[in-house]
Amino acid sequence: MKNYVLEVKNLSTSFHSGKKEIPAVENLSFSILEGETLGIVGESGSGKSVTALSIMRLIPNPPGEIIGGEILYKDSDLLKISDDKIRQIRGNSISMIFQEPMTSLNPVYTIGNQLSEALILHKNLSKKEAMAKSLEMLISVGVPLAEKRLRQYPHQLSGGMRQRVMIAMALSCEPDILIADEPTTALDVTIQAQILNLIKEMKDRMGTAVLLITHDMGVIAEVADRVLVMYCGRAVEYADARTLFKTPKHPYTVGLLESIPNIEGEKKELHSIRGSVPTPGQITEGCRFKTRCDFVMDKCITLEPPIFDVGESKVRCWKYE
Repeated sequence: MKNYVLEVKNLSTSFHSGKKEIPAVENLSFSILEGETLGIVGESGSGKSVTALSIMRLIPNPPGEIIGGEILYKDSDLLKISDDKIRQIRGNSISMIFQEPMTSLNPVYTIGNQLSEALILHKNLSKKEAMAKSLEMLISVGVPLAEKRLRQYPHQLSGGMRQRVMIAMALSCEPDILIADEPTTALDVTIQAQILNLIKEMKDRMGTAVLLITHDMGVIAEVADRVLVMYCGRAVEYADARTLFKTPKHPYTVGLLESIPNIEGEKKELHSIRGSVPTPGQITEGCRFKTRCDFVMDKCITLEPPIFDVGESKVRCWKYE
């Protein structure tokens, strides 16, 4: 029996614009095992961040709304529990590292204040105990002069340092699940590698399951155990990382992998996927990828493909009917 720490079933989230309903995520299903890293990959606008915010129940309403599905954590559906209960889970059992640490950290509170807040709230520590634990967490994520940093404000720290503070904050309550939404965006390459190694180390040390959201296939290859490829709010391929990189099935996944530059072997022109991602709600029938696919068939124009089991992969493509 597999121990799933989180199961998402047929999740659908939409945004309302006037009288129009714009789907951002449609009938999305996946699961995360205890201690594993699941990578969600796709271009901007594919619904990755909306998925993360839906799990945390942080979709702004209005204009957004979770219109269907289940998010199962420890026998509870997170979409059905009370606001008080989700507040107890959020930041404690399920934590999130947001995309941009400068906008996620409060500019008028010190780092120590912000780190200790969750510990006082969720772990019932005194202010002194929470500060001591905050210092310990900053040291564990490799922040130099940690004691000094506790008294500083976010604007006094570099981007990489702020991201480390966000990781320390997310892991301070030792969550079961860590959601990392593009944790290395806007950081230089050496800092990116450090942040990814840090998440990996903390995961191994605490046994935390990680949901890693990115558009970078290189990052996915580095850290993910399983991969979910999203396009236009839909899951188009779902497989373990080794299978996906060795034998990608969906034309979109193939296109993503072929567009990564390779420094080995003969030099060849870099592949690009033609066209651009349609705006949400633009394609209402048929396959979402039909306008950019090299293998498009008559069936693809009018009928949306279901998910097919192809070996160890799950693929949404009529090619595998």
